[in-house]
Amino acid sequence: MNNFKQKKISSVQLEEGQKIPLTIKRLGINGEGIGYFKHKIVFVTGALPNEVVVAKVTKVLPKYATAEIHRIRRTSSDRVSPRDVYQVGGIELEHLAYPQQLNFKRDLVKQALEKYRPQGFKKYQILSTVGMKNPYFYRNKAQFQVREKGGKIIAGLYRRGTHEVVDLPDFSTQGLLTMKVVRQVCHLIEKLGIPAYNEKNNSGIIKTLIVRESFSTCQVQLTIVTNSAKLIHQTALIQEIHQTLPEVVSIFQNINPGRQSLVWGEKTKILFGQEKITEQLGTKKYNLSVRAFFQLNPQQTAKMYQIVADALALKPTDHLLDAYCGVGTIGIFLADQVNSVRGMDTIPEAINDAKENASINNCSNTEYVCGTAEDVLTLWLHQGFHPDAAIVDPPRVGLDQRLLEALLQSKPQRLVYISCNPSTLARDLVKLARIYQINYLLPVDMFPQTPRAEVVVKLTLK
Repeated sequence: MNNFKQKKISSVQLEEGQKIPLTIKRLGINGEGIGYFKHKIVFVTGALPNEVVVAKVTKVLPKYATAEIHRIRRTSSDRVSPRDVYQVGGIELEHLAYPQQLNFKRDLVKQALEKYRPQGFKKYQILSTVGMKNPYFYRNKAQFQVREKGGKIIAGLYRRGTHEVVDLPDFSTQGLLTMKVVRQVCHLIEKLGIPAYNEKNNSGIIKTLIVRESFSTCQVQLTIVTNSAKLIHQTALIQEIHQTLPEVVSIFQNINPGRQSLVWGEKTKILFGQEKITEQLGTKKYNLSVRAFFQLNPQQTAKMYQIVADALALKPTDHLLDAYCGVGTIGIFLADQVNSVRGMDTIPEAINDAKENASINNCSNTEYVCGTAEDVLTLWLHQGFHPDAAIVDPPRVGLDQRLLEALLQSKPQRLVYISCNPSTLARDLVKLARIYQINYLLPVDMFPQTPRAEVVVKLTLK
């Protein structure tokens, strides 16, 4: 049967530019509509479940095809008019009514569990996604490419699937202050005649503007990424920024020469002002250096940390492990509730920030070490440290397998797994479910208008 089905799929003749009728069955993990043309799966950008569309094929591959909407024959009742009409990332679901975005993110968790099938997964409690009252203007950081177009300096994101920069005079998921700074700095670059980067010729100077704002203090940190160490009219640019944008309290230059896929180069130097800005979550303050990771949605972050606190049900005698601690945000947020907090991260600047943040919040019961979570935890276990409770907040690739084994060895009574990737979460739960009861999974919408979701999982030792 499978061979017959495979032959039917491979015999389907599709060509780029071909227009085909499709009924959209569901959304894929990247927010695209999924339909089937003669048993071949087709991913349609911008299409919604239950819609009937005429789709224009954009790419044909052996196992699937991609397409864009040519015409909608039957429109979903969940379709709304998006605020933004740009063909860029970060707003993939803006055409879907917000309550349905929340349902979709809960369903992503369910799909991942069904794929990896950890022990007892059919009985797991998947709670409703925690959303935002106003799911716009939530991002505290922008990384916009800078180019020249028609004699004007523009800044924005790449058009989907290309290296063409789309100018973003406004962008409804970004903080308003962030966008104000981006637009004004572009104006000043144009006014002073500083050449923008030309990717085709690998020429010009200014490649990217990275702007981070503090929602609590309204301070702004600006990083200008350049193609060379020389930044012409540097003094005039700094003076103009200082005069017209008093919110910008620190300006950095990052040097990233050539056609690099990474935004950041290795060398960063301060050009003006203070080295860090201050953000606040609850009663805790955090100083953020220019390269330090901090959650992009402070409003939802505060909610999520309270959810973590409730899940851990911490006691004054507890020793808390904070793996992948970053600048110490969550460990410091919880430090008053426990005997001690130990955290680790691989970025030296982040660990320095974590130590400083512990100091400014008078947290004398914290310890932060630079190193991989798996190496540091293994060492601590050999030294006799045994956490009563633990938080793991890994990158999208999920838990390092050695860390997973170290967790299974140390067996903290209560564990919270914060995941930004339901797929790797479900994979890791296969091992964790052997010794832990999965109490519940709670999606938190940290990135409205996108298909991305965070998931907080409460685990208790069996």
